[in-house]
Amino acid sequence: MKTVLLTGCAGFIGFHVGSRLLESGHRVIGIDNLNQYYNEGLKHSRLALLLDRSAFRFQQMDITDRSKVEKLFRENEFGPIIHLAAQAGVRYSLENPYLYIDSNVTGFVNLIEEARKKRVPHFIYASSSSVYGANKKTPFSETDYVDHPVSLYAATKKSNELIAHVYAHLYGLPVTGLRFFTVYGPWGRPDMALFKFCKAIWAGTPIDVYNNGNMLRDFTYIDDIVQGVVRILEEVPGWGRPDAASDDSSALYRLYNIGNNHPVKLTRLIEILETEIGRKAQINWLPMQPGDVPTTYADISRLAGVVGYRPGTSIEVGVGRFVTWYREYYKL
Repeated sequence: MKTVLLTGCAGFIGFHVGSRLLESGHRVIGIDNLNQYYNEGLKHSRLALLLDRSAFRFQQMDITDRSKVEKLFRENEFGPIIHLAAQAGVRYSLENPYLYIDSNVTGFVNLIEEARKKRVPHFIYASSSSVYGANKKTPFSETDYVDHPVSLYAATKKSNELIAHVYAHLYGLPVTGLRFFTVYGPWGRPDMALFKFCKAIWAGTPIDVYNNGNMLRDFTYIDDIVQGVVRILEEVPGWGRPDAASDDSSALYRLYNIGNNHPVKLTRLIEILETEIGRKAQINWLPMQPGDVPTTYADISRLAGVVGYRPGTSIEVGVGRFVTWYREYYKL
């Protein structure tokens, strides 16, 4: 089986993707800078589970350090790259702009440039539903106009898409971008709504709900996301291949939404949490925050047509699994 370079391996999605790759027989070289954007202990706990596997090797490093990235590529042999390392968070990007440019743009270029030099067979990277901004047409399609981002985080992800296309076009590097839609589940990020709401309800403290609760999110369970990522690993863009993702570009470049195709109102998420936890939430109703969007809703027909992607986890089942994990992890 292939040796895969996986960046952001101690992150939420990276940990689950790494686990699935190892289970299916791949060898994985994982890198992560283990920054303290959120509870560092959670990242170390995820990483410890990966380190238990003999086919996993870890290197702590920051992709913004070009010399270390060059050394990584020089000293290791691997096939495809799954690039998930990035500075996440829409609101945090408003307060820390340089951090996002360094990690999400400079770090991205450092990796894809070395991938070009090494002639990597497939470069897969994480984009985001945030690139759609306040798109009014639903569901969001890969062919929609996305030149008006409403957060710096979204702008960095759109930049990744443009840079990736250039490398595919100029150098024949096979590249696939994945626009993730509100991923949730066990081992999830503490800065995401589900985790924050669960923590607050358990503690009996108020939760902040923006746009007075009139938010729709295409919540996508982590197992469904991993299914799509692992399947796309084998779907390498090729010259003149007839598929559902050709667009108007002749480059070895593909772009897919990876979501649930079923938006859920934020108040419904809270109701499910209340049922699972057995407590009522105290809610602070607040107006829309800068950088937020009212709706996300993925058209997944392109990914379904190419690799048979079919999300199968309802919000009720997914939230229930998250709460079970939360209870066990925090010994509640």
